[in-house]
Amino acid sequence: MNYRPITDVWILARPKVKYYGAYPNGFLERARVLVGAPIDEPVLHVCGGRVREYPVRGGFGPNDKTLDLDPALEPDYLQDARGAFPAASWAGVLIDRPYTGEDAEHYVPGQSVLPTANELVRNALKVLDVGRRVGILDYMFPSPPPKSSKIESKLIALVGVFMGYNNRARCFTVFERR
Repeated sequence: MNYRPITDVWILARPKVKYYGAYPNGFLERARVLVGAPIDEPVLHVCGGRVREYPVRGGFGPNDKTLDLDPALEPDYLQDARGAFPAASWAGVLIDRPYTGEDAEHYVPGQSVLPTANELVRNALKVLDVGRRVGILDYMFPSPPPKSSKIESKLIALVGVFMGYNNRARCFTVFERR
């Protein structure tokens, strides 16, 4: 039996949240499905920004938590995402870091603390139970942790994410903890 990850392309609407780097409208509820996290189960939103303001049902759940470095956003966990994530019974982790150093300059912490996509995926997998998933929206197609890290994972999905004409393409990558 051959295994092939889910591949797709989503063409989504512009964000309804007035915040640099906000999720495209229609993204979050689709992402939850691929991560396998029902709306009532807790998801950790890393570099969460204003995800609480996401306007579509099925997006931000009542038990979800945010991790961010900007105190003005009042995250549940005010901390650097390059360190260990809070341990809990997460149904999944969703990551939306600033994609580039230039993008990072639009946020309070700035470019000096910009984590890599690979680093964030590794940190997320460490706090997930076997069978749970992490999804990351980025310009990068991150790699899973190396075998030497003793964190086993499997690529579940790679989705091209577009937001209308003349916008940069992003990819949403999902890994499952094994």
